[in-house]
Amino acid sequence: MLKQQLNLKLSQKLSPQQIQLMKLIQLPTQAFEQRLKQEIEDNPALASGKEKSEEAEFEEEFSNEADDVQEEPEIDIDDYLSDDDIPSYQLRANNYSKDDDERQIPYASGKSFPEYLKSQLRTFRLTEENKKIAEFLIGSVDDAGYIRRSLDDIVDDLAFTQNIYTNKETVEKQLKIVQSLDPSGVAARSLKECLLIQLKRRESSEVIQLSIKILEESFDAFAKKHYEKLLKKHEITKDQLREVIEEISSLNPKPGGSYSNNIHNVEHVIPDFTIQIKDGELELSLNGRNAPQLHVSSHYKNMLKGYKETKKRTSEQKNAVMFIKQKLDAAKWFIEAIQQRQQTLMLTMNAIMEYQKDYFLSGDERDLKPMILKDIAEKIDMDVSTVSRVANSKYVDTPYGTTLIKDFFSESMTNTKGEEVSTREIKKILELTVEKEDKKKPLTDEKLAQVLKEKGYPIARRTVAKYRDQLSIPVARLRKKL
Repeated sequence: MLKQQLNLKLSQKLSPQQIQLMKLIQLPTQAFEQRLKQEIEDNPALASGKEKSEEAEFEEEFSNEADDVQEEPEIDIDDYLSDDDIPSYQLRANNYSKDDDERQIPYASGKSFPEYLKSQLRTFRLTEENKKIAEFLIGSVDDAGYIRRSLDDIVDDLAFTQNIYTNKETVEKQLKIVQSLDPSGVAARSLKECLLIQLKRRESSEVIQLSIKILEESFDAFAKKHYEKLLKKHEITKDQLREVIEEISSLNPKPGGSYSNNIHNVEHVIPDFTIQIKDGELELSLNGRNAPQLHVSSHYKNMLKGYKETKKRTSEQKNAVMFIKQKLDAAKWFIEAIQQRQQTLMLTMNAIMEYQKDYFLSGDERDLKPMILKDIAEKIDMDVSTVSRVANSKYVDTPYGTTLIKDFFSESMTNTKGEEVSTREIKKILELTVEKEDKKKPLTDEKLAQVLKEKGYPIARRTVAKYRDQLSIPVARLRKKL
């Protein structure tokens, strides 16, 4: 049975402009500059840099003619003829940091890693088909220098994508050629194979031969540092095993990372904020590249001026003015959005700086207070999502290094004194405890939990294991040294 009924529903939706503003707030400095460049390219009514103003005669000339345009109520031209860029629509800031001067960022240039490998193939005499197979294998090498796929899969891909019908044995022969390229160990299919390739290319010696034997016959025991098993199985002394460990430790487990011109390894972090200590007080500044000078293009104002002075207005002229109006509206909104972005960034980071003032003055991570997004959101009377957008993608340059802002946030726990302490503080103490342990008898997670409890931090063994993983500290047996 069909039935009609009326329901009232209250919902809240963000406008497209609010969504765009949230996206602008989330952008770090470098991405913001790209977004700014794109907006200037897309909107000819938006211009950057300083523009000479003729505001006195410009405004006087057109303020007296306001009554002449009442016939076009849908386009109030006078709203667009004021010199908007002085002062309302030209961004200025009194908190520029020292990096507000325009600087060029150097980028690495040269051959990519695959190109570098392919260039070495020219020293080999290969048939056209074998050359294509070798190049396909090089294309399968990842940034670390490994081939993570089976040869059977590669044989299938050669048939489907290159129209080369071959077999596993032929591919393996070409793989040996690729593995002979520099850097040593490249195109290995496992860590074991990578280390063995490097050892076999070194000048033969007693230590090298013993290292090869141990990796070939006892790789798992060596990786897990079961030294007693190795001593017994290979009938060697502790001194011999130390020499083997030293030899293998000198090898490169990620040969792809050793290629200096590997473009993927080039990364530039541009701090969005700078915190300095002056006369015992903290001083916060925003990277000047986040506060560009923008204004509405005078060319578009002149176009409106010509339309206003025209007595006979065609439909084409009206359409052109409507287009200009849309572009001017978009330009004005974008400039205001950038101002709001700048204010939001400064307000949020200032609250974080004040909250963690003790840390920023001392640099000791143990001075970090427990802090969650809600703490800052309540402090600045903004939504948690806004604070998250600022914290998750931006960096701050401090006297102790450049840090991702979200790293200053941490949960809290109560110590034996009943005080709220940051989990970052506990991690720092855990890290220091591991550094000072006897490497011949490293502390297990259970013993680490006991040590932390004695220091006044009652946490469970599984929590210790979680923090240890987050700090990239291996388990006790892998920290063991002879």
